[in-house]
Amino acid sequence: MLKIIQYLLLSTVIIIAAEKPTLTIYTYDAFASSWGPAPKIKQAFEKEHKITLKFVGLSSSIGALRKIQLEGKRTKADILLGLDTSIAQVAKKTGLFVPHELNTSNLDLPVPYNDDTFVPFDYSFFAFVYDENRVKNVPDSFEALASMPKDFKIVIQDPRSSTAGLGLLLWVKSIYGDKSGAYWKRLTPHILTITKGWSEAYGLFLKGEADMVLSYTTSPAYHMVEENKTNIKAAPFKEGHYGQIEVAAVLKSSKHQALAKEFLAFMHTKTFTDIIPTANWAYPVVKGAKLHVAFDSLHRPEKMILMDGKTVEAQRKAIINEWLEAIQK
Repeated sequence: MLKIIQYLLLSTVIIIAAEKPTLTIYTYDAFASSWGPAPKIKQAFEKEHKITLKFVGLSSSIGALRKIQLEGKRTKADILLGLDTSIAQVAKKTGLFVPHELNTSNLDLPVPYNDDTFVPFDYSFFAFVYDENRVKNVPDSFEALASMPKDFKIVIQDPRSSTAGLGLLLWVKSIYGDKSGAYWKRLTPHILTITKGWSEAYGLFLKGEADMVLSYTTSPAYHMVEENKTNIKAAPFKEGHYGQIEVAAVLKSSKHQALAKEFLAFMHTKTFTDIIPTANWAYPVVKGAKLHVAFDSLHRPEKMILMDGKTVEAQRKAIINEWLEAIQK
């Protein structure tokens, strides 16, 4: 009789476990890392829903998109998280995603936002980050950066694999227009290396390999909060700063679309937005969200430079080719 009871209990556990769905999110490695927001988000969402939330971290969100494209209908991803508005239109044209059915009209963003597929969850501004203990003469513009001594080196990311790298190209294009290629030729001698993603670039900077790294105006907050260090700064540029609005969307091939859309709605709850500032080191998109006092001392541009997604989609390949031609000569 005891064995029968034990068998029945075990069978019940197996059935319950089998009925518990897994929601899989493809994202970039920094988001999915142990020090990123994923662990806290996983804990919070699983507490509210009887599911398993699984984050799969790749070298970049563009890399995650390409993985999904390669996997096709066989992909295990239910959600792609971490693209930004500069590449979202390109992703949208793949036909791999479904409308989110959420009201995003009341979000707190520096620019108007309207898209029926991709949902914003945070934003920041691109900036060149430096260590004030090492760099005393800090460039305050792109012109100043290109005019630095020959041994002044920066690390940037590849625009073909990194949203940050693409953001830099769009930033330069927004300022220099048809003279962008000429500017890149002047800046190229200062480029120490071009990495596949943000993590590799920032790691090289922290090791002292370069004087500056392309990152975000919010990056110094990490060092202030987690390391109690105030020497890492973002250089304010006179030309202004290009913005990044990060987004997420649900895969058409997902077997858990309703649950995936619940996660997108969860991104605009207090629970999620309280995690983002000191885990993904960016501004949340919901009004009244809590910010750590460290954010008060950050450079916050008054205006966000941001190209329309459709414009980026139309010009992206030409802008990248212009950059490649300039840096290879």
